[in-house]
Amino acid sequence: MASITLEELHAYHAIDRSVFSRLVINLRRDLAESMLVMAMWFWLEETGYPNIIAKLMNLSDPVLEALAGEAVTCLNCLGSTNLTIPHNGTLPLTARIMEKDISLLMFHQNRFSTINGIKNFMTTVCSRIFTDILQHVTGNTSHVTPNQPIIIPGFPHSLFGSVTIVPRAMDHDFPIGGLWGWHPSNNVTEDDRTLFLTFSRGFPVLEEEIRELFTKMCGVCVDSVHMQDNVPMGEQPLFAKMVLRSVSNVDQILNGRRIAKFRINGKHIWARKYERRECVCRESNPASTSQVIPNQPLVVSGFRRSLFAGVTIVPRAMDDDFSIGGFWGWHPSNNVTEDDRTLFLTFSRSFSVLEDEIRKLFTKVCGRGG
Repeated sequence: MASITLEELHAYHAIDRSVFSRLVINLRRDLAESMLVMAMWFWLEETGYPNIIAKLMNLSDPVLEALAGEAVTCLNCLGSTNLTIPHNGTLPLTARIMEKDISLLMFHQNRFSTINGIKNFMTTVCSRIFTDILQHVTGNTSHVTPNQPIIIPGFPHSLFGSVTIVPRAMDHDFPIGGLWGWHPSNNVTEDDRTLFLTFSRGFPVLEEEIRELFTKMCGVCVDSVHMQDNVPMGEQPLFAKMVLRSVSNVDQILNGRRIAKFRINGKHIWARKYERRECVCRESNPASTSQVIPNQPLVVSGFRRSLFAGVTIVPRAMDDDFSIGGFWGWHPSNNVTEDDRTLFLTFSRSFSVLEDEIRKLFTKVCGRGG
C-alpha cells in the first residue's frame, strides 16, 4: 500500500500548518476550537469552496480572527437543535473572501453531512499534521511518551467526539488512503446514517411502505429497516430503525428539521436522527457506577417527601426495550392514581344529601367527561 512520511505530509500541508500556527500562537485561540475550525475549512474545500485556506495566508491577523469567529458561529449552528436563523443569516466576510455565497442555513440543512465531514478531517488530517504545533503550545515537547496520545483540553467534544493525537517520528509512514478528499461514506458508522421512525397507534405501517416512501423521496437510499420486535400478539409495531446508505440521505430526509413528518397510504411516519443514549445517575455523594446493582432503583437525593415525590430511576442495559406509549405528549389520564382524582365532600348537619344529587351537581359543572 502506498504511504507517505510525516515529513512529506508536513511539506504538503505547509500552508495549512502556517494558518493553524497563527490561530493558536499569534492569536492564542483555543486549541480544540481551532482544530475544528481548520477541519471545517478542509471540508468546505471539498464541497465547492476551493482554496479557502490558501486565501487566508496573506490576510492580517485581525481579519483571520474575524473569519475564525464566523467559522465558530457555523460550528455552534451545527450543535443547536432549536436554531433560529436570522433572515439574512449569511457569513459576510467568509463569502467575500470566497467570492461565493455561504450561509448558516446551508450548514443547518446539511447538518449531519457537515458533522461527519468535520469529524473525518479531524481524524485523518488534523490529528496528524498539527501534532508538533499542539505539543509546542501545550508545552509537552520535553516529556511526551512515544506513541502515547497527548491530551488536548476540549476533547472529547460534545458534538464531534474524541480525537486521538499521537506524536510520531518524522520518518513515520502513513497509508495514503483517506488523506486526500472526502466522501459522505468516509468513517461513517451505522448509527451516523440511521433514522428513528415512529408510527401512530391504530395505523400499522409495513416495512414495504417505509421503503416505498423514502425511495420515492431520495432514490435507492434505504440500506435496511429494523421494525420493533417483541410486539405483543394482536398489536402493531410503533417504531423502527431505518439505516440509510449515506449520511447525506439523513440530511435529505430531515432537511434541517429535528423531527420530520411524512404520510403514506393515509398513515403518518415521524422521523428523527437515531441516537444511542446513555444516562448515568449518581447521588450527591458520588458512587462509582460499578457499585450499581442491575435493576435496583438508584437513590437520588431530593426525591423524598416533597410535592413531586415518587420517581423511580432504575439502571437498564443499553438494549433494554421500553414500551413506546407515553413517550410523546401528555394526557390528563397519564399515570394518574385513583387518589389523584378523588375529592372529599362534606355536608351540613340536618341537610341530607343523596348520591344522585351529588352526581347531578357535578355533571352540570363538568359534563359527563369530568
